[in-house]
Amino acid sequence: MLSREFLTERGYCCGYGCLMCPYEPKHTEGVTKLMVNKDILIVSALEVETQGQLDDYRVLHTGVGKVNATLELTKVLQKAHLYYLPPMPKFIINYGTAGSRKYKKGELVDCTKFVQRDMDVTGLGFLKGQTPFENDIPIILDYDHVKFNPIGRKASCGSGDSFVEDKTNYYGEVVDMEAYALAKVCHHYDIPFISFKYITDGADGDANNDWEENVSKGIVEFKKKVLDKLPDSSYFNRNNKDKL
Repeated sequence: MLSREFLTERGYCCGYGCLMCPYEPKHTEGVTKLMVNKDILIVSALEVETQGQLDDYRVLHTGVGKVNATLELTKVLQKAHLYYLPPMPKFIINYGTAGSRKYKKGELVDCTKFVQRDMDVTGLGFLKGQTPFENDIPIILDYDHVKFNPIGRKASCGSGDSFVEDKTNYYGEVVDMEAYALAKVCHHYDIPFISFKYITDGADGDANNDWEENVSKGIVEFKKKVLDKLPDSSYFNRNNKDKL
C-alpha cells in the first residue's frame, strides 16, 4: 500500500483509488489540491503573517488582541460543539509573530506556557498576571505536556493588549497579543494547544520598524519546521490525548 507521505510528495492524484489518497476530490486523476485535515486548526491573528501559504489547512484569522482572539476562536468552537459544522478540532496550533529579549530575531520558538502580562491588580493584593476572584484557572496556563512539539524549547509567552517597545510591559520570554487568550479558550474546551512564534523584534525601541520588516518572513520556517512534521490524522485520536 502506498503511504500518504509518498502520495503527497508525488504532487498529484493518479486516479487509481489509492486507500491513502490525500487529494480532494479523492481518486480524481490529475488533481493537486491536498485534502484539508479538519482535526487540526491553525490560528493566526493576521493574514499578513500567513502570506496565503496555508490554503491546504484549516485556518482561522482572529484579528489583533486578546478580545478578538477569544471571540473568534470561541465562535468556531461553539459552532462545532453545537452543530458539528465543521467538527471540533482535536488540536489547535497558534502561529504568529512576537518580540523577545531572550531569543534572536529570525528564530521560530515554541511556547507552551502562557500568562496575561497586562493583568495587574497587585494593588488589591493579587499577583501580577492573576485574574481576581478566578480560582479555577491557574495564573500560568501550562501546555508542556503536549507531545507534538518539533522544536522543544517550551518558552513562556506573555500576552497583552499592547505592542511592547520597552521593559515596562515585558513579561515572559516571548511577548505577543493573543496566545494567552487562545490558550485559555482551549483550556475551557479541553483541547490540546501549542503556539509557535517567529521572533520579529527585540521588544525594544526598534520593535515597530523590525516587526514591519520581518512580519511576513516566518511562515516558511513554520511550514518547514512544524507543518511538514505533522503526523497523519490518526495520531490525533480524541480518545488518546496523552499522545498529543
